[in-house]
Amino acid sequence: HVLAVIDDALDHLDELTKESFIDADGQQIEIAHYDIEFRNVDFSYGEGKERKQVLHNVNLKIPEYSVTAIVGPSGSGKSTICNLIARFYDADSGSVRVGGHDVKEFTCDSLLSNISMVFQNVYLFHDTVRNNICFGKPDATEVEMVEAAKKACCHDFIMALPEGYDTVIEGGGSLSGGEKQRISIARAILKDAPIIILDEATASVDPENEHLIQAAISELTKGKTIVTIAHRLATIEQADQILVVDDGQIIQRGTHKELVAVPGKYKDFVDIRSQSEGWKIG
Repeated sequence: HVLAVIDDALDHLDELTKESFIDADGQQIEIAHYDIEFRNVDFSYGEGKERKQVLHNVNLKIPEYSVTAIVGPSGSGKSTICNLIARFYDADSGSVRVGGHDVKEFTCDSLLSNISMVFQNVYLFHDTVRNNICFGKPDATEVEMVEAAKKACCHDFIMALPEGYDTVIEGGGSLSGGEKQRISIARAILKDAPIIILDEATASVDPENEHLIQAAISELTKGKTIVTIAHRLATIEQADQILVVDDGQIIQRGTHKELVAVPGKYKDFVDIRSQSEGWKIG
């Protein structure tokens, strides 16, 4: 049985070695602008009969140094849009452009050097706090690392750990969700990429940590191009543009003031959020 499992694993490894790299034809490109554009983008997951179209003819423009909030029901395609910006997948048709270049023109390293991503589900390596923060900029100085941690509101709790920045964290298991989130934000602050993609980090944390994470995100996003999968009204209302996604299509776009003034998915979404965020235990 053990030999069969090993043989199966070796077969899978052999298949992987035969796969081509997604960026085999990519170039090291330095961009001067940080706008994002989708042109007639279709995208599907799966293979053969199991293939399911997720995005249908998506067109969008995100100006550099602006804040764009993406809202919509679960499974509507919000995360897929963000994954295509970072080229975790390639579009079936159409083009995704960053700084005027199709993402397929870049090597993955040169594209991702312009992008930092912070999600609700944080992944920390089984390594020191120091190495987890410096992952985005391995050559960072001690001063730069500590400054990033302070901006992310995590320096104080790190210094309270048994060995401070040299404490080994086993996948973050010994830290609270809010503490792990702030370390991931410190990592992104240190990287200092011009484009930030957020799956709103405060959506599932306790109120005690929420204001600290909001302060950390404010430091992270200063002077950047921001794309956020938004859940909270406070974030959405301040966005320069809102994209409402449903069933793989952008069905509404505009500012909060514009969209809340007309019947539609966005107004329904705001009404539901207003009620839920206003609930109190009597």
